[in-house]
Amino acid sequence: MLKKTPVAWLSLLLAFGLVVAACGGDDANTTDTTQASSADCPSDEGDVVVSGSSTVEPISARVGELLEDCGSGVLATVDGPGTGDGFELFCAGETDISDASRPIKEEEAVACADAGIDFIELKVGIDGLSVLTNPDNDVECLSFADLYSLIGPESEGFESWSDAQDLATELGSDTTFPDVSLDITAPGEESGTYDSFVEIALKGISEDRAKSGDITEDQVQTSRKDYSSQADDNAIIAGIEGSPSSLGWVGFAFAEGAGDSVKEIAVSAEPGGDCIAPSSDTIVDASYPLSRNLYIYVNAAQAEDNPAVAAFVDFYLSDAGISAVAEVGYVAIPAADLETTRAVWDERSVGTRGGG
Repeated sequence: MLKKTPVAWLSLLLAFGLVVAACGGDDANTTDTTQASSADCPSDEGDVVVSGSSTVEPISARVGELLEDCGSGVLATVDGPGTGDGFELFCAGETDISDASRPIKEEEAVACADAGIDFIELKVGIDGLSVLTNPDNDVECLSFADLYSLIGPESEGFESWSDAQDLATELGSDTTFPDVSLDITAPGEESGTYDSFVEIALKGISEDRAKSGDITEDQVQTSRKDYSSQADDNAIIAGIEGSPSSLGWVGFAFAEGAGDSVKEIAVSAEPGGDCIAPSSDTIVDASYPLSRNLYIYVNAAQAEDNPAVAAFVDFYLSDAGISAVAEVGYVAIPAADLETTRAVWDERSVGTRGGG
């Protein structure tokens, strides 16, 4: 059963400092947001149910809050069990909109089709997967080879960072790992943040290792299983804070919101490559190797039959609504991409564009 969380949930994020602009900022910025929201405020009334990615949840929650602030009768309930769980609910017809931190998988799209649900895929923001450790850890940069050695399927059973040393060296890394406990707290398999990490950081190496017989084909799309798996991003942050030799990853906004209690590790795609730290600039230009797109998926029939759903998405893609992306700490998509997203919505173009 879907847990319905009112958009007032966003007040919890405010406590973590994620919604910088909404918390105050300068008076001019606050006034501009209010005026824009009022100008675009829909007159429709009704309920909208949104579920899915915990990464995208703050954006959708903020959009719902902006609608309430401008006096709209559209009430959104937002929940963040994870991208995979969200698509399961969406394809069962239990939600109107599915937040996603990755494109829909083929098998998920088939499940929707089998249930007679057409969807409209809308790219709404950009995120960087932030690799985290405790500030007490001296590690400053990790390559994809390092991440595979520490977190990939061949790292099962490694209890210390140094246990991964031989595998990392075999993969071409010159990183020297500390001889300290390897305490991993990270998203679980229900999470799009997990899927994105495996796809971007691990899969290329996993495919090569499968060809050489070092792992099976079944292990290519996986990580090690023996770590603290958390669906709640704040629980991941707490795990990173709780060990001086921790390791994990979350979306950029959650990492930034944690402040100095965690350390974001720079990442290089190749051993010996440039170490790039996540930032708004490096994420939007994709120089940060763990950049990814963020989406909402809209039930096309509900957009037609429920005026509140169409009004919610109209507002989401307006200048007032889309400002929520940067407001909660993520990166706005380029203007050309936003125009493409708006055109897809205006045309009610169903199906996936492969994440484009």
